[in-house]
Amino acid sequence: MKSRTFRRHIRESLKSLSRNGWMTFASVSAVTITLILVGIFFVIMMNLNKVASTIEEDVEIRVHIDVASNGTDHQTLKNAIEQLPEVKSVRFSSKQKELDNLIKSTGDEGEAFKMFEQDNPLNDVFIVKTKNPADTIKAAKKIENMDYVSKVRYGQGKVEKLFNFIKVSRNVGMVLIVGLLFTAMFLISNTIKITIVARRKEIEIMKLVGATNAFIRWPFFLEGLWLGILGSFIPITVVATIYYNAYEYVAPRLEGNFIEILHYSPFVYQVSALLILMGSCIGVWGSVMSVRKFLKV
Repeated sequence: MKSRTFRRHIRESLKSLSRNGWMTFASVSAVTITLILVGIFFVIMMNLNKVASTIEEDVEIRVHIDVASNGTDHQTLKNAIEQLPEVKSVRFSSKQKELDNLIKSTGDEGEAFKMFEQDNPLNDVFIVKTKNPADTIKAAKKIENMDYVSKVRYGQGKVEKLFNFIKVSRNVGMVLIVGLLFTAMFLISNTIKITIVARRKEIEIMKLVGATNAFIRWPFFLEGLWLGILGSFIPITVVATIYYNAYEYVAPRLEGNFIEILHYSPFVYQVSALLILMGSCIGVWGSVMSVRKFLKV
């Protein structure tokens, strides 16, 4: 395409926006409202995903070793666990360390446990981490049947509920976002279609005098692009402002905890770029779908 022709398409698309002021306003408003909802849902879902990933990474299997086993048996068991395809790492924790951790975790009440230091009733423990947190249950079931294992603990019952909740939350979030995007495409497509219907005769005349489909389509393609970009400005401002205030309030209160939310920068800039891309794609798709049926003369 010649640069002069492309400049002509840009001028025509911009003129169309100004000539059809109310339709432009309606289309931009549809994009704006939808992207605000999508942006807020996306920010919430990404932070929930961050928290969920942190919690998942904290899930571990505690393998209590049989008290009757010796050092050689410990090494045999460790080798067997490390050979499992799901296992990422195996760390040994002696029964003395387990007792120290118990005393420390219970505070003042833990002083009562010091009486067991001479005759420690706890087991030596292997702390196992899996490559994929979702494989924790599968690995735990395999380890239970190994020799020299007294018992295996991984938060049975709670871990299954946690993984199910995370899976459902992620799926629901994706469905909502996709649903909002398709709603926006439908609204914008119909809004732009009204504008194009008013120019149907113009399109038919251009077709009859020999204009190609591409030549006719380009101004509408660019018009949809401008509508999408314009409609993304307000959502970016709204989402950035809300997240900034939320981050300033929540982040200090989570310091010292193992849970954290996504840092304001660069997360907000990534979301902003995504909203512009979404707006552009929605606008272009709406225009292309609307003009296609009128190109058949």
